[in-house]
Amino acid sequence: MNAKKRILVAPLNWGLGHATRCIPIINALLANGFEPIIASDGIALELLKKEFPKLSAFELPSYNITYSKKANGFKIKLIKDSPHLLKTIKREKKVVETFVETEAIDGIISDNRFGVRHKAITSVFITHQLRVLSGNTTWLSSKLHQKIISKFNECWVPDHLGVNNLSGELGHPKKFVAPIKYLGALTRFKKQDIAKVYDLMVLLSGPEPQRTFLEEKLMNDLQQYNGNVLFVKGKVESEQQKTVMNHILIYNYMTSDQLETAINKSELILSRSGYTTIMDLEKLEKKAFFIPTPGQFEQEYLAKRLSSIGIAPYCNQNDFEINMLSEMDEFSGFKSQEYELNYKKLFSLF
Repeated sequence: MNAKKRILVAPLNWGLGHATRCIPIINALLANGFEPIIASDGIALELLKKEFPKLSAFELPSYNITYSKKANGFKIKLIKDSPHLLKTIKREKKVVETFVETEAIDGIISDNRFGVRHKAITSVFITHQLRVLSGNTTWLSSKLHQKIISKFNECWVPDHLGVNNLSGELGHPKKFVAPIKYLGALTRFKKQDIAKVYDLMVLLSGPEPQRTFLEEKLMNDLQQYNGNVLFVKGKVESEQQKTVMNHILIYNYMTSDQLETAINKSELILSRSGYTTIMDLEKLEKKAFFIPTPGQFEQEYLAKRLSSIGIAPYCNQNDFEINMLSEMDEFSGFKSQEYELNYKKLFSLF
């Protein structure tokens, strides 16, 4: 009997989105007879270790990605951080070379980690950003990103083909050089026909300090909200904590199963316009209000696009007021697109 092929799965630690969208990939690898090996850092690694306690997990060098306190400082901060990022990518490559030998790795799936690849084995890159928006430097950031992606054997895009896609121009450029496979929306969740318990669910994530800024603002604003609120901070810590503040039930984080049930039990969702969150909400056919992370061009674009096609309203973080939630009545919400991904065929390249 042949030994199971060992596949290194390595999501970027930038909020929780990259890690959570790797959960269905890891489950599919297990279901198809592979042995996934987890590699990441920070809260992304902690989350996957909690989800898959029986799998081997290793720590990678940290990119230490944080946001500027000011929205217009994001690009400048990223430029200043670029020497550190380049050093981290080089360190990643060395660590991966060691992993391939010591852990007998047969294939690699990297979700936006540039240095997690190896020339001697099949390496796949997951991203929904084939175009990287950066204001007046979009042409340059997109070109650099595509150059990095071209060093991988394949690029997997978690989105639908056709006009009803979720990523718009981010994931559907007119020209692209690397081999691309569109996976459909990649989510760990399933829609459940259960009674609604919460009038509003707040779902936070993303790098600091902006995650904390929004948490503090919403905690204050929601005192004026008339309805039951479930508030998930998106802070993965050693122990799950649950507290009650008047009409607000607060969790520091939830596991996948808890989150799936909680979103299904919620009438409305208030969250960042992160792409993984968008995929989850589409699958569960929810109504949402988005507050994009200040200065993050990708989230701002996605929020504007979803508003323009009548799916969900949005506003800037500083402009948000609790009465704006009523705008959701004028939008359709998400409708799921059924798509059965053939994982056996997808994984055949390994």
